[in-house]
Amino acid sequence: MKSPTFGFVDLFAGLGGFHVALENLGGEAVFAAEWEPTLNKLYTANYGLPAWTDINGLETDDDIRREVPDHAVLAAGFPCQPFSKAGDQLGFADTTQGNLFFKVLQILKVKRPGRLILENVPNILKHDGGRTVETIVAELRALGYDVDIRHFSPHEFGIPQVRDRAYFVGSLDGLDTFTWPKKHKEGTDITSVVRRDVPTTRPIPELTLKAIDMWGDFLKRSPASLKMPSFPIWSMEFDATYPYEEETPPGVWARRSRYGLSGMRFKGSFGFALDGLRIPEQYELIPSHARREGDFQFPRWKQTFIRQNREFFRDNASWITPWLNEWQPWTFPSSFQKMEWNAQGEVRDIDNFVLQVRASGLRIKRPTTAPSLIAFTQTQVPILGAKLAGLRRYMTPRECAELQSLGDIELPGSDLDAYKALGNAVNARVVEAIAKPLLTGLPGPVTTFRTSKINPTREPLGAIT
Repeated sequence: MKSPTFGFVDLFAGLGGFHVALENLGGEAVFAAEWEPTLNKLYTANYGLPAWTDINGLETDDDIRREVPDHAVLAAGFPCQPFSKAGDQLGFADTTQGNLFFKVLQILKVKRPGRLILENVPNILKHDGGRTVETIVAELRALGYDVDIRHFSPHEFGIPQVRDRAYFVGSLDGLDTFTWPKKHKEGTDITSVVRRDVPTTRPIPELTLKAIDMWGDFLKRSPASLKMPSFPIWSMEFDATYPYEEETPPGVWARRSRYGLSGMRFKGSFGFALDGLRIPEQYELIPSHARREGDFQFPRWKQTFIRQNREFFRDNASWITPWLNEWQPWTFPSSFQKMEWNAQGEVRDIDNFVLQVRASGLRIKRPTTAPSLIAFTQTQVPILGAKLAGLRRYMTPRECAELQSLGDIELPGSDLDAYKALGNAVNARVVEAIAKPLLTGLPGPVTTFRTSKINPTREPLGAIT
């Protein structure tokens, strides 16, 4: 086994994506921190290094000097939830996670590693009107680091996953010789990570399968000459006539209730009549996106989607109406009443595609890439069509680990915990491509090899572009 050429620390380590990448480049982890108990234990099992638990336990500079060894590279995927569009976006005001960046700063101040690489959601660059990223960069520069930032996604490195992330690199020696890696220009294919030998232990719920069949039938009924809409299809707007431009249902209800009146002489979801019904009864027949109390003016994007869907139904009622009568989509939850077609020009067989259930609807994507793995919910794990995997099924945790370039590391035993951890993980291949040019100038050669912990055969990585 080759001797390591530099030491690194792996903060907020999770499944160890930074560890895999930097060890592949010849580094040795000298310190790691992960507060989640299951992942903390797995870090030791996978990498042979006991990980610190709560990094906030390193309260003083003396604590850091005593517990954190000297190192050349600091890597940290500091918690992204405070900056994510999917969260409350409290940023640094999040007292549990948002201020952990400043703990990273404290370690940098005390230990002075020559290089740093940080990862977070791309929304961090826009958070708080850009002031958050300005603070991060200013604080790092105040410590003497030259800093640069760039977006990358795994699909730009030959990995079939779309997962845009912001990467910060920093160097005490300046970044004059650093160049960001080139992006992959060849196509990708989800079947490159599909494993036929991995059993699936989590069945797709019957209602989800029925919804897939419903939208599969919708696609089959659509005329081949018809270009499918690029906007989200909201079937609840088919045959609806309630007001949405100059006025809204909540506005009508507020105005009429002042005069003791009820009823709108319009049609609600799927054309159900509202005339003669009391306001609470009408409320149940208005789409959830159009009945929020006090919402007296819809935003322009919502008006546009409503208008586009009503026009689409009007122009295609001859084949959509029989579909509505057979499937009765109003009996499904709201998320299943919507569909996003992201495969323009493809043959309309739903089992040819990668599917994802989202609040915005059933998303249908080409099999070139998987959607971004998400930590918040198990229901959004990608579903493989039967023609991709032999049967309709969720991607397994092991396949998702391939999407994160983590190889055969041990994963949490629970599928739910595994999906969550993988959704939070950094992509090792992307980090490796960024880190390789960043390591130029560190003491000793920056060799590329695999250790026995990651790959017993020590096969070379090959060129990283």
